[in-house]
Amino acid sequence: MKMTETKDEEAGEKSGSKTVIYAAIASNLGIAAAKFVVAAITGSAAMAAEGIHSAVDTGNEFLLLIGEHTSAKPADAKHPFGYGKTLYFWALIVALSVFSLGGGLSIYHGIDALRHPEPLQDPMWNYIVLGVSALFEGYSWNVSRRELNKVRKPGTSLWQTVRASKDASVFTVFIEDSAALLGLAIAALGIFLGHLFDNPYFDPAASVLIGLLLVGAAFTLARETGALLVGESIGPEATRRVRAIFDNDPDIQTVSKLMSMQLGPDEVLLTAAVQFKRGMRIDEVEGAIARLEKAVSAIYPQIQHIYFESGALRSAMH
Repeated sequence: MKMTETKDEEAGEKSGSKTVIYAAIASNLGIAAAKFVVAAITGSAAMAAEGIHSAVDTGNEFLLLIGEHTSAKPADAKHPFGYGKTLYFWALIVALSVFSLGGGLSIYHGIDALRHPEPLQDPMWNYIVLGVSALFEGYSWNVSRRELNKVRKPGTSLWQTVRASKDASVFTVFIEDSAALLGLAIAALGIFLGHLFDNPYFDPAASVLIGLLLVGAAFTLARETGALLVGESIGPEATRRVRAIFDNDPDIQTVSKLMSMQLGPDEVLLTAAVQFKRGMRIDEVEGAIARLEKAVSAIYPQIQHIYFESGALRSAMH
């Protein structure tokens, strides 16, 4: 059995992830304060729900920064494969936060307001804050979209890129910001319809809808980060490309099984159950392994650990 570690620095990608988080923090912090002030002035339940949403998102971005910092710690005796998966853990905590604090509080606040609706107030400040919020959220959303486009494959949709992404920081911010933009539209519609029909129930109903939207976003985040946390593979397409390298190598007789596991956004573990040609000398086996490692790294640099099953080496020596 042999392990190899290719120390290719992914500083650019990590910097991109942090840029996405910083942009989201800057947007959500100011937006949350403005929404709460206007909600207090106008009594809008939808605006209060939006304030809760932005406040929760701000806290979530700080949690992602904790994950980014911890995941960058070098491997040690206690964690020989490093701390890359801690980012997925914190992203899962973010999903739970969106569900409980974002979705739960918005739904509760909306239902309470439906039971005791506030008199309608002048909506001008609501519209101003919603418009400014849309600009800031749109900026943050576009930053995360650009990061996703860097790894987007031709012919695939943005949503397919999110599903395939292994960078929890980027796709978490993207999903949060997408939900935020939809939430702003729902809040604006609720306020507009409430004044159009002189009905105070549209606004709190919008708060409930925003909460349900956040619950849906939370489930989406939990599904994506949970899969990575428990050990997601590199995917069938990447596995086929790696298998083709092994199949085409002149010193490989058969490839029984390839198994991979994502250890972090830029780090993958690969195990290979292969059979080398019989009668190979040890130096020939070492040369074949080095050649395979180099070929795999060329098309998939994230594979930094490769293990060959010991049975494959024993069969080559006989």
